Amino acid sequence: MKKLFSIIILLTITTWSEVFAQEVNVEDLPIRIVGVAVTGDAEEPVPYATAALVNPEDGTTIAGAVADGDGKFFIAGIDKVGTYNLLLSFIGFEARSVKGIEVTSLKGEINLGNIRMEDEGVALDEVTVQGQRELIEERVDRTIYKAENDKTTAGGDATDVLRRVPMLSVDLDGNVSMRGSSNIQVLIDNRPSAIAASSIADALSQIPAEEIKAVEVITSPSARFDAEGTSGVINIVTKKNNLTGMSLNVRSGAGLRGSNLSLNGSARTKKLGFSVGGFGRAGYNILGRFENEQLITNPDNTTSRILQSADTKSNRLFGRYNFGVDYDIDKYNFLTGAVNFGIRNSNNFQENFLTQNFSGEQLIREQLRETDVADKSNTVDVSVNYTRTYEEKGKEFSILTLYSQNTRENSFTNLLFEDDFETINSRIRNDNPSRNQEFTAQLDFVDPMGKDGEAILEYGAKNILRRAFSDFAYFEAEGEDGEFIENENPNLNNELTYDQNVTAGYASYTFKFLKDYTLKTGLRYEYTMINADFQTELEADIPSYGTLVPSINASRRMSNGNLIKAAYNRRISRPSLRFINPNIDASNPNQISQGNPLLDPELTDNYELSYSTFFKGAILNFSSFYRNTTGSIQAVRTIRDDDVIFTTYENIGQEQAIGTSFFTNITVGSKLSFNGGFDVYYAMLDNGLSDPDLAAQNEGFVVSGRMFGNYTLPKDWQVQLFTFARGRRVQLQGLSGGFAVYGLSINKQFQEKRGSIGFGAENFLSKEFVIRNELATPTIMQNSTSALQNMNFKINFSYRIGKLSMDDRPRRRRKSVNNDDLKGGESNDQGMGQGNN
Repeated sequence: MKKLFSIIILLTITTWSEVFAQEVNVEDLPIRIVGVAVTGDAEEPVPYATAALVNPEDGTTIAGAVADGDGKFFIAGIDKVGTYNLLLSFIGFEARSVKGIEVTSLKGEINLGNIRMEDEGVALDEVTVQGQRELIEERVDRTIYKAENDKTTAGGDATDVLRRVPMLSVDLDGNVSMRGSSNIQVLIDNRPSAIAASSIADALSQIPAEEIKAVEVITSPSARFDAEGTSGVINIVTKKNNLTGMSLNVRSGAGLRGSNLSLNGSARTKKLGFSVGGFGRAGYNILGRFENEQLITNPDNTTSRILQSADTKSNRLFGRYNFGVDYDIDKYNFLTGAVNFGIRNSNNFQENFLTQNFSGEQLIREQLRETDVADKSNTVDVSVNYTRTYEEKGKEFSILTLYSQNTRENSFTNLLFEDDFETINSRIRNDNPSRNQEFTAQLDFVDPMGKDGEAILEYGAKNILRRAFSDFAYFEAEGEDGEFIENENPNLNNELTYDQNVTAGYASYTFKFLKDYTLKTGLRYEYTMINADFQTELEADIPSYGTLVPSINASRRMSNGNLIKAAYNRRISRPSLRFINPNIDASNPNQISQGNPLLDPELTDNYELSYSTFFKGAILNFSSFYRNTTGSIQAVRTIRDDDVIFTTYENIGQEQAIGTSFFTNITVGSKLSFNGGFDVYYAMLDNGLSDPDLAAQNEGFVVSGRMFGNYTLPKDWQVQLFTFARGRRVQLQGLSGGFAVYGLSINKQFQEKRGSIGFGAENFLSKEFVIRNELATPTIMQNSTSALQNMNFKINFSYRIGKLSMDDRPRRRRKSVNNDDLKGGESNDQGMGQGNN
C-alpha cells in the first residue's frame, strides 16, 4: 500500500511539474492571436466564449481557446504562416466570424481588439452556425456540458444526459455519483426541488432531455453554497430565454421500453412573461432477473447456504408540470414566481421468487414467493423571489423563498406459497407513507468593490425549516383471502416525526492579484437543531451542533491562455430520511434493512487541482483530487436469526479517495467532432474497529470512461454515437459490479428547423447484460447477479408552433433558493431536501 501511494504521489508531482513548466515569458512565446469578446453594444464582455482559428480552404480547426471571465482569449499553437478565419461562439449569441487574419510570422502577437457578438437574432430558427458547437465548456468554478447540442438524448430524460457529462457516473437505476461519491446535490435551474429531495433518480427520470440546456458540474462549491455534498453540486439548466411573443413546443417519442409526450408554451410582453408546460413518460416491458447466493458461517463454524432467484418486471409512469411568471417592476426591481408539480407511479414485481436453504449440501427448506412493490409520490414546489439591482454594475440584493412538499407512499406485499408452490399460504404487507415539508428564506447581497469592480464581496443569511414524517406498519393475513391484521410490535408499527432547523450565515470575497491570479475565499457557519419523536416507546435523543465551513478557490490564467485551478473546501453531510427511516424493509425476508435515526452528520475535506489547455481544435482538461471523510455514513451488515442478513447505517470509520480525471473535446473539420474522457480513483474505506467479527476494510481502483461522436450529413441530417462504461466500485464490505451502455441515433430537421424527427437504438448488440455484486465480511459471503433487458429502439418527433423574437430588456440572472445539505444518492432515497445555496 505504501508503495502504491508513493507511485501515485510521484506520478502526480511529475505531471504537475510538467504542466507548470509550460509557462514562459510573453516575449519568448510563438505567434499568438489575442482578442476580447464583447456584447453588441460593447458594454459588457462575453465571458468564456469559445474561439476557434479555422483554415478557410477546408474548414479544419487549427487552434482554439476559451475566453476568461473578462472575455479575453489567447490562441496559441499556430505552426505555419497563412491566412485564417476566426470563429467566435457562445450560447445565446450568434456565431461571429472574423475573416482574413494574416499570419506572416511565427513570432509575436496579433491583437484583434474587441469583437462584438450579437444576441441570437430576431428569428432564432433561421440562425445557421457552420461547424460543431463545443459540448464542453470550462469555467473558473465549474465544468459545463452543453446538452442542447447533443441530439442522441432526444426522447430520453435527464438520466440519459448526465451519463454524457464529464466526472459523473450514472448506474442502471439512475443513481448519480461524482468522482465515485454518491453524496452530491442536484439542482434544477439553481434551486432545489421536492422531486429531487425524495429521490435524485426519480427527479432525473421526470425531466425530458429536450428541455435541458446545460448541466453544470461544481466540484468545489464556495461559501455561498450550503455546506452539504461530499463531491459537489450538479445544476441542471433548463431552456429559458429573454424572448417576446408566443410559442408552443410539442415533443413525443415511442420505443420498445418507453414512450413520452410533452407540451411547453410561453408568452411574453416587455415586462411580463408566462410559461406553462407538461411532460409525461411511461416505462414498460422492463424485464430482468436476479440470482443470489449467501454463505454464512455460524458460531459453531458450520456453514449455511441460501440460493435465491426470481424473474423481475417493472412498470413506471412519471409526470412533471410547471407554471412560471416573471415581472419587471422597473429598471432595477423584478419578481419571479414558479409552481412545479410532479407525480410518480412505479410498480416492481418479482415472480417465481424461489428461496432454497442448504445445510452443507443437503436441501432443508424450499419456499416460493411473489413480491409486489409499489412506490407512488406527488410533489409540489412553490417559489417567490425578489431581486433588486443598482446603477453600479454587479451590485445586487435578493430575497428568496421556497416551499416544498413531497408525499410518498411506499409499500410491498409478499405472497408465500404452500409446498405445492400453487396454493397461497400467507400474505405480508408493509405500508410506509411519508411526507417531507420544507420552507426556506434567504437573503443575499453582492457588492462589487475596488476599481472597475475587480473585487466582489458576497454575504448573506439563510434559514431552512424541515419536517419529515414516516408512518410504518406491518400487516399479516392467512391464505389468499384472509383479513390483514396489524402487527403491534413497535419496531414494526410506529411513527417518526423528524424536525430539523438549519440557520446559516456566510461571507465570500473574490479578488484578482498579480494580473493573472484570481482568489475566492469564504467562510460559512451553520447551526443545526434536530428533534426526533416516536409515537410509541422508542426514543431518539439527537444533540444540536454547529459547523464552521471554510472554502478557497484559486485560478491562474497563464500567458498562453491556459487555466490552472486549485481548491479546498469542507463539506457536511446530514443524513436524509433514507438513512434515518426506521421502517423495516423486508420485501426480501432473507435480506432486510432499516434506517438509523441517531446518525450524526459526516464531515469531508476536499482538495482539487486542475489544468485546461487548447491545441489545434482540441480542448484538454486534467484534474486530480483527494477526499477525506470522517464519520462516514456506511451500510453495515450483520447476521440475525434464521440466517437473515440485516442492513443498517452507522457513522463509522474513515473514507478516502485519491484520483484523477481527463476529458477532451476534439473538432475535425466542420462536420466531425468527438468528446470523451476517463476517471480513475483509488478508494480506501476502513471502519476502524478492532473486533475481528466486526472490522471491515476495503480498497481498490475504480475506473470509468465515456465517448461521444457527432457527424453532420448534408440536408440537415446528423449521426451521433455514445458509449459509457464503469468498472466495479469498491464498497466497505464488498464490490458493486461494473456495466456499460451505448446508443446510436440519426436526426433530421425540417420546416426551416421548426421540426425534427429522429431514430435511435440503445444497447442493441445483446439481449441483456449482467451486473455482479459481492458482499464479504468475516461471517458473510454473498454473490448476487442482476440481469436487465435494456435493448431499445425508439423514434422521436418535435415541432415548434409560433415565433419568438428578442426583446430589448437587459439580460438578468434569475435567482432562486438552493438547498444542498442532505446526504442521499440511491434510487430509493427519501431525503428531505436537496440543492444548493
